[in-house]
Amino acid sequence: MTSLNNPETCTIFALATGLGRGAIAIIRASGPDCASILTSLAGALPSPRQASLRFLRHKEDILDHALILWFPGPHSYTGEDSFELHLHAGAAVIEAVSDALTDLGARPAEAGEFTKKAVQKGRLDLLQAEAIADLVEAETQAQRQQALRQADGALSRLYQNWATRLKNLLAQQEALIDFPDEDLPSEIEAGLTQECASLLSEIDEHLHDERGEITRKGLAIVIAGSPNVGKSSLLNALSGEDAAIVTQQAGTTRDAISVDWMLDGIKLRLIDTAGLRETEDLIEAEGIRRTHQHIEKADLVLHLLAPGEEAKNLVPGEITLRTKTDLSPALPHELGISTITADGLKPLENRLRSHLSELLAKRATPPLTRARHRAGLEETRQHLLKAQTALWPELKGEELRLAMLSLGRLTGHVDIEALLDTIFSQFCIGK
Repeated sequence: MTSLNNPETCTIFALATGLGRGAIAIIRASGPDCASILTSLAGALPSPRQASLRFLRHKEDILDHALILWFPGPHSYTGEDSFELHLHAGAAVIEAVSDALTDLGARPAEAGEFTKKAVQKGRLDLLQAEAIADLVEAETQAQRQQALRQADGALSRLYQNWATRLKNLLAQQEALIDFPDEDLPSEIEAGLTQECASLLSEIDEHLHDERGEITRKGLAIVIAGSPNVGKSSLLNALSGEDAAIVTQQAGTTRDAISVDWMLDGIKLRLIDTAGLRETEDLIEAEGIRRTHQHIEKADLVLHLLAPGEEAKNLVPGEITLRTKTDLSPALPHELGISTITADGLKPLENRLRSHLSELLAKRATPPLTRARHRAGLEETRQHLLKAQTALWPELKGEELRLAMLSLGRLTGHVDIEALLDTIFSQFCIGK
């Protein structure tokens, strides 16, 4: 029996289905004691990856009549011996089986521990592990599709390609440093400079690609304008909810109100804000201060203008809307809306679709999806920039090494020793 105190050698289990009433509950387990535990419960191991109907017994007590599946390592999700118990979903059944597993030496898993084991055993890299979490949390079809692509390794393959190229760059640079008297091709240094610039260009383009973060987190759309211009009415009309209070009194909205709205499978977070005006009311002034903060952080601003109000942009790239067109029509070049008659709402939705299409236009490379990816690539980029301007070969080599480490931390693959094989295979050093 392995130690429960050693996370690398212990056997863990967890309920893999949600709590509450249901037909089936699945408990999964992983670890070195899985074979003995499953044998103790079910009498014998079933054929690998084939469901078998068994009575589960512990201490002469029948726990349940359940389907069991056996996944011997390394061909399992975690890379370890694993099994699943498909139980009747009664709370008493789940509790009895959990107690039996604990009694047989397993312990309840911590959050994310199954996927952590998969990463440690090389079944997944960090990017794929994050994609599994995104897949579980997916609320839209676009989020589901993006998470599946990343779980399949699309982003990992891109970063691994860059890591391989960086490894080759560093190998060549190390050769120039350590073997200056060798008869190395004269174009190696020029090729190093060109390849470094090419990598920088590709990373820069990737960093400017916001598709993944928009799909994963959604797009924050701030509805802004003067008091009583129709901001809350527009929020309610677009979302189809009575989320914001609408009155004829100016300054009703004192704090931001947000509602999630799905448009063509993309989550949009609509944010209604306090009306912009000069005021001596301390509470309203605080609301206006927060409005400006939301405007600064917004992915898109819908700037509402009342009939006759002077058009003046709040931020570049905003969409300007002339409201209350049921009372006064918009000018020919303006996009006008009326929440009373629904006039202009469909054209506004089409304008938002066009904006989303531009942001999410398909490109050849998969998008980055998390702030961690962006931070790691920014660090890699900085080291490559320093490598380009380094005066000494040794400094250039160090910056390339640090760039490779930064990139390797994104996937969890950092193998500096692999450089030795690359150096000796590319250059006939020591012949």
